[in-house]
Amino acid sequence: MRPRNTIRKPGVLTGGLLATSLAAGLLAQTPVAAADPAVTDYTLSVDAAGKGPAIDPTMYGVFFEDINNAADGGLYAELVQNRSFEFSPVDNSAYTPLTGWEQIASGGATGSVTVAGDAERLNERNRNYLRVDLAGTGGTTGRFGVVNSGYGPGMALKKGKRYDFSVWARTDNKAGTRLAAELRTADGTVLSAPLGITVRGDRWTKYTGTLVPRTNTTAGRLAVTAAGAGTLRLDMASLFPRDTYKGRANGLRKDLAEKIAALNPGFLRFPGGCLVNTGSHDAYEAPNWQRRRSYQWKDTIGPVEQRAVNANFWGYHQSYGLGYYEYFQFAEDIGAMPLPVVPALVTGCGQNQSTDDPALLKRHIQDTLDLIEFANGPVTSTWGRKRAEMGHPKPFGLTHLGIGNEENLPDAFFAHFTEFRKAIEAEYPEITLVSNSGPASSGATFDRLWDLNRKSGVDMVDEHYYNSPQWFLENNDRYDSYDRSGPKVFLGEYASLDNRFANSLSEAAFMTGLERNADVVKLASYAPLLADVNKNQWRPDMIWFDNDRSWGSTSYEVQKLFMNNTGDRVVPSRASATPSVSGPITGAVGLSTWATSAAYDDVEVTAADGTTLLKDDFTAGASGWTPAAGRGAWAVQDGAYVQTDEAAEDTLVTAGDPGWQDYDLKVKATKKSGKEGFLVAFGVRDTGNYYWWNLGGWGNTRSAVEKSVDGGKQTLMDKPTTIETGRTYDLRVQVRGRQVTLYLDGKEWGSFTDDKAAEPFRQVVTRDKSDLIVKVVNAQATAARTSIDLGTSKVASTARVTTLEGAPSAVNSADDQPIRPRKSTLKGIGRTFTYTFPAHSVTFLRVKSR
Repeated sequence: MRPRNTIRKPGVLTGGLLATSLAAGLLAQTPVAAADPAVTDYTLSVDAAGKGPAIDPTMYGVFFEDINNAADGGLYAELVQNRSFEFSPVDNSAYTPLTGWEQIASGGATGSVTVAGDAERLNERNRNYLRVDLAGTGGTTGRFGVVNSGYGPGMALKKGKRYDFSVWARTDNKAGTRLAAELRTADGTVLSAPLGITVRGDRWTKYTGTLVPRTNTTAGRLAVTAAGAGTLRLDMASLFPRDTYKGRANGLRKDLAEKIAALNPGFLRFPGGCLVNTGSHDAYEAPNWQRRRSYQWKDTIGPVEQRAVNANFWGYHQSYGLGYYEYFQFAEDIGAMPLPVVPALVTGCGQNQSTDDPALLKRHIQDTLDLIEFANGPVTSTWGRKRAEMGHPKPFGLTHLGIGNEENLPDAFFAHFTEFRKAIEAEYPEITLVSNSGPASSGATFDRLWDLNRKSGVDMVDEHYYNSPQWFLENNDRYDSYDRSGPKVFLGEYASLDNRFANSLSEAAFMTGLERNADVVKLASYAPLLADVNKNQWRPDMIWFDNDRSWGSTSYEVQKLFMNNTGDRVVPSRASATPSVSGPITGAVGLSTWATSAAYDDVEVTAADGTTLLKDDFTAGASGWTPAAGRGAWAVQDGAYVQTDEAAEDTLVTAGDPGWQDYDLKVKATKKSGKEGFLVAFGVRDTGNYYWWNLGGWGNTRSAVEKSVDGGKQTLMDKPTTIETGRTYDLRVQVRGRQVTLYLDGKEWGSFTDDKAAEPFRQVVTRDKSDLIVKVVNAQATAARTSIDLGTSKVASTARVTTLEGAPSAVNSADDQPIRPRKSTLKGIGRTFTYTFPAHSVTFLRVKSR
């Protein structure tokens, strides 16, 4: 995961004959045009006697990262927000140690509440606690204390269900302090009988009890109040539903866990993602008690009140109540292979720093060895004993381990990876180690890391990319040419850039290529997994939730269909292709900025025959330019067209004719201030469909040509670049047909030809012990009437059909899920038959073979 989407054209590795022989596509014959214009004709031929690659049962899995409130306030079932009063502006500038809490009083009681961080704390790692000073007013009925609002709109409470309350407390009142916990609504209406507790003694003690609401609410509160006088100290005020997934204490929200389990995932990658390898790599210890740290597994095990806390990379707080033990337990509960990822001491996700501290590197390597012992060691070992003490004497059976995540410094990363690898292979040679290829599908970092990984013979390489639907349709054959004898691929993060069904169709089309190349692509997981509809940092996501409900996106339905019908082996098959018509790159021109102020001058557009189409030095203003509404502050200043708002992003302004083709665009560009460089657009059809040359993007570290199709971007080429402030650059873009050549200060910067077909009809065939499974994606507006030859007559006469079908714009929501599986039976199956696959559909046919 990375904070800004970067997509590029994939690199090509060395060839593979098997993948070529199995490629879905593209017979010499052309489909016969159907009489019905709403139908396109295809053929699909299966080599039933042939053997394609075996498919591992772990091929498809899930990737969990605490983004979008996925852990606290999400999968982790704790209902109290900021239960240990550890929230801090370090986590989020809006936070205080009392975030989520309010002072309350009744019956004339008075007092004060403060968050203290002194020597009276619960333990060294739990730095804060709540001090409640009771004034002794209010007689026998007055009460003073605090109320917690939970996450989002409040706590979702169900009538008659049991909720387990706990709190650590101490008091200096020698007679004891009467404490009460109760459930309330936002307006203070009491929902439960109070749980009465008498706190005795001035030593920390854990108190527990059960609360039962009298009615349903999605805006519940937990009130904790006291009567009497003296100083009461509270920490770790907690409320869990008794009904967690598998009934586990400190457990998981049941509906979310069940939706994940329903995917039947083969593996669980955790805990990230960008939060793994960003921030300081120091420990949570004196004197600094560093709060912006990489994810370090030892912080997250043991009793929850003794675990560290951390600032989450995505802008909020991590309690670590959901820690490594819980991840391992969840993987076991859903039958998934655990695949943890540890930091390599080279930060990614825009931070791009290498920690060159041999002692610290040695400590992290030892921590990783200890992690393997925690997962697999006997109870007689140091860390195996800790696992057993937490309730799991049996080893978890760790087989795969990721080192690092999306590092942009390939050589520094690989030097550290090599040290991890030496130590782990010496002690645990049976562990499969996963390296990575950076944050995108191609480019300099991708190429360099793949080169290092291949030469070193690593086991597996983790690829990540978030691309447009167009890219996924164009790159079904991505892995056909990967080296069969090289490292295997773990596609650890991928998604098309939205949650519409059109995105899911493109992902499904791409997944047929993953299965066809199952000898290379051994693991694959869509990302991200979870998102809070009220607080999220990333879209798209597989499962959405609020505090009471959860629902699968259209991509969830696609992933669930593939993950529950994978098969054991690929069966060779071929399908005819869709006739393709592709004209020249056509469109107007544009200028833009991203978090930067820049000036543009001397814009000239010339046709291939030398005719001037546009010439503007802005001496007469900028009346020929159309700003995109509400983005940026454009004005003519000192004879140049200037965008002055440094905070504005995507400030595109356009000029010219959308019908222009075969032209040269020249412009002078100067960065005035800000984080990045400047952007020059061409082939502009509208604000969602264009190309642009992004110079000094990604924090002024790279330049790239990006293509936007219906708002979804993909990168066609990129290079490391830094744009200097105050320097004027001469830019030239030459468009000829579908070929583009770019010049920077008179020298050729690069060129590309954008002529890859976005094939909408894709298929793959697999088999399991009893069935042939024919999987067809039809990502176009016409139905696909398909003549199918199964290659054998030894099949049943009926097939079970599962179809996902709908409008490409369809989005699943809490109240409406238009994209859901439809099951039916197809009769009249034989060796050959015809089936019409609906427009905009994913269809699986399961045919019993004899």
